[in-house]
Amino acid sequence: MDVAFLILGGLGVLVLAVSLLVGDLLHFDVDHPDAGGVFSLPAIAGFVGAFGFGGAIVAALHLPGGPAVALLGGLAAAVPTAWLATRLARMAMNMRTDATPTQRDMVGTTGVVVTPITTNGFGEVRISLGGQPLKVSARADHPIALGTRVLVVEATSSTSVIVEETPF
Repeated sequence: MDVAFLILGGLGVLVLAVSLLVGDLLHFDVDHPDAGGVFSLPAIAGFVGAFGFGGAIVAALHLPGGPAVALLGGLAAAVPTAWLATRLARMAMNMRTDATPTQRDMVGTTGVVVTPITTNGFGEVRISLGGQPLKVSARADHPIALGTRVLVVEATSSTSVIVEETPF
């Protein structure tokens, strides 16, 4: 009986691991109204895993009542685990995130020239956008040397900007 409960527990953990690692690639539970509900994959996997391991622990104690007590012990572990898995899945799906940076967000940022900007030509600058370094093509009214601090005055595309030298 212990082995059967351990196999159930392992199966629950395996289903949860597969859903977390491969579920996004195969679109399990994505855009489904009950994706964070009682019958979601994380809730079922948590229930089965906790039922198996909880039942195995109680069965290993060799309490009077044998299998019936082990089943009750498994259920006592499984129900709160399934509830917690459902809550965590809902919280993850409804998590607030920052807006995706756009081309307009580049205007006003400062950066540094990483490839010199030539007369009437392009160079490259590294700016920070949304806390991440971003290297973009850059133009200027005059040549700007490598390592010069610049200010983005216009974003002509999502990968190209017009800059001016800045003293700070």
